[in-house]
Amino acid sequence: MKRSNIVALVLFFVAVGGILALNPRNTIKAQSYFLGMVAPFFRTGSSLHKEIVDYRQKLKTLLELEQENKTLMIENRELTAKNEFNNGLAAENEQLRNALGYEQRSPFNLIPARIIARDAGSWWSTVKIDRGRDVGVDSDMPVLTEDGLVGKTTTVANNVCTVVLIADENCKVSAVVEGTREQGIVMGERIYSPGIPEISLNFLSKNANLKPGMKVYTSGVGGVYPSGLPIGIIKDFKVRELDSRATIIPSVDLTTLQDVFIVVGKK
Repeated sequence: MKRSNIVALVLFFVAVGGILALNPRNTIKAQSYFLGMVAPFFRTGSSLHKEIVDYRQKLKTLLELEQENKTLMIENRELTAKNEFNNGLAAENEQLRNALGYEQRSPFNLIPARIIARDAGSWWSTVKIDRGRDVGVDSDMPVLTEDGLVGKTTTVANNVCTVVLIADENCKVSAVVEGTREQGIVMGERIYSPGIPEISLNFLSKNANLKPGMKVYTSGVGGVYPSGLPIGIIKDFKVRELDSRATIIPSVDLTTLQDVFIVVGKK
């Protein structure tokens, strides 16, 4: 055993012997003195322990908040999706109610149909619908919605047919401007770039003097389209060398077209 260890051991026994040799009062004093010496270490240890506990508690709280935030974000996305779905259903129900109401009050016998195909190369020209000869559909029958004229049937099969839209240059419709005697031919304009094609009212008189907002309806001339079907409203008016021409905003939004009616006769 090393000499330093022997000396420390001897001093320890001497200290213990001295404490035991003290009377009770002196022993209490010695314990108090010793406790006073080590008390700072207790306080330091207690403070350090408290800081560690507080840090762990704060860390746990942050992790809980982060997890709670992730949960709330997921719930928010789910609620947003459900809300959009419900809004879509509400809009579709409203559209169906409007269509049903129009079918009931319309002076025509109507066959409801849904668009089932639309070629990207002829988006503004033709669509295919899910009705055909099996329910009495024939070619050259007007197609419309509660908002106005859509076009007419062309090629008809047993349970499907093609509809040429009023935005197509080959779909010509005799039309009249509300509140005037002006009549002309509505037709689509050929386009060579993406975008909504223009629909125009042509062969008007040079002194027609039409104003934006005036309504355009089918005139009934030609035998295909009955009179009084809304086509659109005047956007602008221009006088040309021999006649005048008006650009029309269609009554029917051809970009979102889904459900239509086929006119098969009068009630």
